[in-house]
This record gives sequence, structure tokens and C-alpha cells, in this order.
Amino acid sequence: MSKNDSKPLILTVDDDPIILNSILSVLRGEYNVRPFTSGETALKFLANNMVDLILLDYNMSGMSGFDVLEALQGDPKLREIPVIFLTGSVNGDDEIRALEMGAMDYLRKPFKPKSLTTRVHLQLDLHKYRHRLETLVEEKTEELRQINRKLEQRDKITLDLLATASDMRDHDTGEHIDRTTGYARIIVEALSQNPAEGYTLTDNKAADIVEAMKLHDLGKIAMPDSVLLKPGRLTDEEFETIKSHPVYGAKMLEAALVNQGDDSLLHEAFEIVYCHHEKWNGTGYPRGLKGTDIPIGARIAAIADVFDALTSVRPYKRAFSPREAFDILYRDSGTHFDPYLVDIVRTRENEFESVVCNVSNR
Repeated sequence: MSKNDSKPLILTVDDDPIILNSILSVLRGEYNVRPFTSGETALKFLANNMVDLILLDYNMSGMSGFDVLEALQGDPKLREIPVIFLTGSVNGDDEIRALEMGAMDYLRKPFKPKSLTTRVHLQLDLHKYRHRLETLVEEKTEELRQINRKLEQRDKITLDLLATASDMRDHDTGEHIDRTTGYARIIVEALSQNPAEGYTLTDNKAADIVEAMKLHDLGKIAMPDSVLLKPGRLTDEEFETIKSHPVYGAKMLEAALVNQGDDSLLHEAFEIVYCHHEKWNGTGYPRGLKGTDIPIGARIAAIADVFDALTSVRPYKRAFSPREAFDILYRDSGTHFDPYLVDIVRTRENEFESVVCNVSNR
């Protein structure tokens, strides 16, 4: 529409002045009509102006109607304008081609005035309704996005509370979660920045590993206080009890997976909870998995969990320095830990040390 007139603006393109005058006489009472005798001049006008509908002749000198239609469809802004193809051809293939190229309708010449006005009315109404529908879809889509954001936030809060509850059974604060998540994030980011065969992570997989890391000790909720909180070394029997916490945690998550089987975060959490005490050489627990049979998230979690245990005070040990902890990781590369992931740690020592300092000094 023009800026100063509420009438729809129709652009018509035909190299026959008689046809243009005929269209003007039929439509100008109800519409603003801009006539052009060539496709080139019409496209120049459209470069800086919008119209509500285009009447486009098929057979013109210079650019044909198909050429103009192709140019319109190649422009994201102009392709939304409804086009009625005008043709004097009786070749049905031309009509089909025009419709396939994006024309909304066609009208054979010579046309009756009533046929022209009816087609124009119909296409303008359809375009208006289609625009309203698209607007409604966008509004509803945004509403759904907001609902999903709220649900995701609620789920994150729930997972964080659950992770904190499990961590505080074994530690005085939730810093263990923060540190192990920080270590996992460093390794995940390194893998994402330098993908290698067998170690390529999608963005979704990378995010899930970091988020699921918070739940790695979920099963400790089921451990008896007499064992979990014992101020000293565990007996062999007590250690066997502690070794069951990955199984208990996996059982808890299994129940959630029954109802949310397509939730990638729950799947990742299940693998990390169940397998983060497996060892590269197959001597870990609870399943004795070996090498790459251990899920990659669990292999990352193993490094993060052990590094934090080494650099933290326990009733039966002092906190090792980061340098001492690195040396132990490197010594156990290829036995306890995935050697490729350990090599990543070698290149990110400063970042690991930053996590130790930043979290502990908060």
C-alpha cells in the first residue's frame, strides 16, 4: 500500500499498452495501480518499493514473465508478494510452470473484468489471512519458547538441588560439584575446539556432559552414614558398600528414563553416574568396562572426580598440590584413565589450577 492511501498497491507488468489500460480501467477505482511496460523497469521500482500484488504478463520483449518471476523468487523480500500470471498462451504447461515457480494464480488473456477483480480480491484476501496466520504462529511459538525456558529452568533447579543433596552427604559444601563440573567443562571445551576421531562431541552432547557431571555421585544418597561419613579409612567390607553407589544412582535414573526416554541429559547422566568409576584397563567397577566401551562422558568424569579427590582434604589424607595430582594422573594414563583425555589435561594445567583456586577461595 502507498504511505498516504489505504488502498492496496498493485503493480502490473505488460508490454501491451492496451492491456495495461484495460487493467487500469478495471482496478483503479478500488486499488492503486502502477503500470510498467517491461520487467526491467518493474524490478527497478520494486528495489525501493513494496506492493501488495503483482499482475505479470508471460510473453514480453526483453525479460519474459518467467525471468521476472525467477528474479522475484530469488529475493527474500519480494518472493512474499502474490503474483498472478497473465498469459495469452493456451499451453497448459506454461501455466503449470508458472505455478511451480511461485505464481499464486494465472489468468488467460483476453480476460473479463469480473474475472480479474475476483482473482485480485481472492489473492489479496489469501495473502492477508496467510500473514495473520504467520503472525499467530510466531506469537504461539514464542509463547511455547517461554514455557520451555521456564520448564528447562525448573528442571535445572531440580537437578542442581538433587546434585547438591547428594554432594552434601559426603562433603561439607557443594564445592565438589562446582570443581568437578569445572574440570569436565575444560576437557569438553578442548574436545569441541579440536575434534578428533572417536572424540567428536555435538554441541548438545558437550552441554549434557557438563550438566550431567553434577549428578555423578547421585548414588551416595543411598549410602549409610556409618560408611559414608566414617572419619578414617574404610574396611574392605565398607569399601564394597561404597562401590555400590554407581548402581544405586543408575537405578534412580532408570526410573526417570522410563518416562522420559528421549531426554539426552538423563541418558548422559545415567552413563556418567553408572560408569565414572570404570577404568581404562578394565579393572574398575561396577561393570569392569574397558577402553572406549566406557562412555566418553564417564571417562571425562573419572578424571574430574579423581583430580578433585586428590586435591581435597579427606579424613585419611592431606590435600595434594595440583602438581602432585597432575603427576598421579599422568602416571595412571592408560591404566586408570583414557590417555587421550589425559593428554588434554597436560595442555590445560593452568585452567585446572584456576578451578582449584577460584572455587576453593569463594
